[in-house]
Amino acid sequence: MPATPSRTTPDRRRLLASGLALLLAFAVFAWFVSLNVNAPFVQGLDDAWRGLVGSGPGPETAPLPMFYQHLGQGLGALLFIVVIPGLLFLARRWRSALFVLASMVGSTLVAQVAKNLVDRPRPAADEANGLYGPLFQVDHGSLPSGHSVTMAFIVVAMAALLPPARRWIWWIAGGLLSVGMVWQRTLINAHWFSDTLAGLAAGAGATLILWWAFAPLLEKDRGKPLRRAKAPIDSRLKTTEIGAS
Repeated sequence: MPATPSRTTPDRRRLLASGLALLLAFAVFAWFVSLNVNAPFVQGLDDAWRGLVGSGPGPETAPLPMFYQHLGQGLGALLFIVVIPGLLFLARRWRSALFVLASMVGSTLVAQVAKNLVDRPRPAADEANGLYGPLFQVDHGSLPSGHSVTMAFIVVAMAALLPPARRWIWWIAGGLLSVGMVWQRTLINAHWFSDTLAGLAAGAGATLILWWAFAPLLEKDRGKPLRRAKAPIDSRLKTTEIGAS
């Protein structure tokens, strides 16, 4: 009889369905925005959020905003391209390392394709209403927020690597981190509010699909000892004796 899957083992069909649903929602939203990038159907909500959260120069360099600024750029890239994959390779979990690298590349690719296809303008300065433009140097394309894409990738990829029984703690922490990223990207006027939500959907969707694809390989890595088990001394002596005879 086939083995019954554990309740803590992720349902692969659910991973695939969730990932496809998020990417589809992202694609549909991006398409509607592309119909009028200067005043899309969510502009009223984005303007209201910007008036509430958007800041002028000063707060963007505080420790918490800078943490998110670096997490979505240099720090996040260093951790998830070099440090974490390197540690996983050293721990003989090369399948998990490949999953992390593939997920980061996949989510980044989705973000860059959408940025170039939609090319929504970022929030601009409006001195008459006391509104500022981006407080950090940014490239073109506001949709989606690349930092939000990276944040969602981090949350989902780490959940895939953690022991299933402990994932609920990380999901809560990841949710709080995602909210913080939305706040920081709109605080510094780098993105519209809807851009950050779209980025979370894109990053999570792409990573969930890759989790689905890598799930059998990740299960092979799970619980694997960090070091190769050494054969008992008696066994090695017997092997030597057999070889000598």
